[in-house]
Amino acid sequence: MTPRILRAADLTPTPWKNGGGLTREIATGPGGAGADAFDWRVSLADVTADGPFSAFPGVDRILTVVEGAGMDLVVGGEHHIVDEPLWPHGFPGDLPTEGFLLGGPVVNLNVMYRRARTRAETAVVCGTLRLLPPTGGAVLAVCLDDGAELADGGAGVRLDRYDAVLADEESPGVLRTMGHAVLITFAGG
Repeated sequence: MTPRILRAADLTPTPWKNGGGLTREIATGPGGAGADAFDWRVSLADVTADGPFSAFPGVDRILTVVEGAGMDLVVGGEHHIVDEPLWPHGFPGDLPTEGFLLGGPVVNLNVMYRRARTRAETAVVCGTLRLLPPTGGAVLAVCLDDGAELADGGAGVRLDRYDAVLADEESPGVLRTMGHAVLITFAGG
């Protein structure tokens, strides 16, 4: 079997949990789990104004700015300047968090995972990637540039910006990027 391809064009914008913006959910584990039932969730968030983040008790978050100048995240009263592009920044999702834009709108890739049930590691990578998930886990790769390719025995399948590939134990794969991708590995807690 080959990994599942998740096309950016198929992502439906939905309101944030707190109603303050829009998100496009890429994938959840288990598949189709709602906001209160996921073990992990990956989405793209369009942030156009300063404001509070939704609270997610028992959830850790990893935010990666993929477009824009960045944000000043105030997590539990402590400032975290997230102005390095493509630099994953982890923080607890249950602490009060506010975001202040540093220079206009941003697009954030958000990884959320329930710390009691799973672990997540996030890295920004380029080149040829083997998508080999840990036992009982999954690997999600989100392309940040056009022209990536999922090797599929023959010519391969072209992937564009924000298209994603979800691999599990039965469907490992090889991704060739022409730019960057965010690689997220999920393992049981």
